[in-house]
Amino acid sequence: MKPVLRCCPVCGQGAYEPSLQKGQLSLVRCLECSMVYCNPVSGQFASGEYYDQAGAGYYLTPAKLEGDYSEARFRRELRLFRKHCHGGAILDVGCSTGGFLYQLGRRFPGSYDVLGLDASGPALDYAASRGIPVARGQFLEEDFGSKQFDAVSFWAVLEHLLDPKAFLEKACAILKPGGLCLVLVPNMESLAARMLGGHYRYIYPQHLNYFTRPTLRRLAGSRFAVIELRTTHFNPIILWQDWRSGGQEVQDSQRAALLQRTTAYKQNPLLKPAHALYWLAERLLSAFDLADNLVCVLRKTGPTRSPQAERERNSGDGLGTGRAAG
Repeated sequence: MKPVLRCCPVCGQGAYEPSLQKGQLSLVRCLECSMVYCNPVSGQFASGEYYDQAGAGYYLTPAKLEGDYSEARFRRELRLFRKHCHGGAILDVGCSTGGFLYQLGRRFPGSYDVLGLDASGPALDYAASRGIPVARGQFLEEDFGSKQFDAVSFWAVLEHLLDPKAFLEKACAILKPGGLCLVLVPNMESLAARMLGGHYRYIYPQHLNYFTRPTLRRLAGSRFAVIELRTTHFNPIILWQDWRSGGQEVQDSQRAALLQRTTAYKQNPLLKPAHALYWLAERLLSAFDLADNLVCVLRKTGPTRSPQAERERNSGDGLGTGRAAG
């Protein structure tokens, strides 16, 4: 598949300057809004084909599944979600193997009517095997009919998309008035990204967009009010490993093994003193917007296109989605 050239995914402008070169990966910085993004984009990542084919095996490895379905895996996301949304119809876009929705239903039984959507067929098969209702296919092409949602979540998804703005527009169209959109993406201004630069493992071809607080806020545009925007998560093991390796490529099997290992650390009661130090470090980094990820809660505001209008607008786009590692 041919590489795809693109304009800025946030403001739509075409003027940019080189930002970083990492092997075949070229990152550029928009001269209008300073958004950093991949340009050009490999065809398999632009279409989402990778997540249904080459990347499918990774999501189904025993180590990855054990991490995704552990109680510790979505602890922060669940706390944030419950803080802002106590019930209703929920759509998790890029749900992968369904770990978030599984934990949401297990911890708050009867509170939510959930649906997971992804382009990765094998991952959805697993989610369905765990009793999670799923929809298969491309989000922009999905016909939800007259159904509207109280909340739509994008956990580690927007960084993978050729056109993340179109996904937020579609989310806005299928949300009820005042509905919520919850987003988590890597933080390009994190301590890890600042210290490691191109050596950071999450600067890699699957990530097409590299957000900061201002660019994520701008992406939300006029359709959403920003209710909460902060940084979260910190993995010192990744920082240490990537610094020592000098930016060597990290295989998917290694990512899954690290997720499994860090999950075991979090659940080990003998490491409670270390847990306290870890949470203190994360809070400190978050206070200075240096934690690994940006998390944003958006509330739908004002009039927007109807779901039917959005379907007509987005017909034929076929942009893929997939859940990020870790």
